Amino acid sequence: MSDPNPGRRRSGPTQLDPCPICKKASEPAYVPFCSARCADIDLGRWLTDRYAIPTAEDEDADGVEPRPDQTA
Repeated sequence: MSDPNPGRRRSGPTQLDPCPICKKASEPAYVPFCSARCADIDLGRWLTDRYAIPTAEDEDADGVEPRPDQTA
């Protein structure tokens, strides 16, 4: 099958990109990682909130006004 956009880099990780955990060459079976171990480390970081996707929401944006004695 030919690439419909020749000369254009595909988005996402490739086999040429290093492993984001240990920086070794990535393996096709685990792209973008080099091994199942590095993939599991990355998953663990997401599950323990070490990684987070930033949002524009304010921390106090729950719709509840703070009590007068709680103002900073």
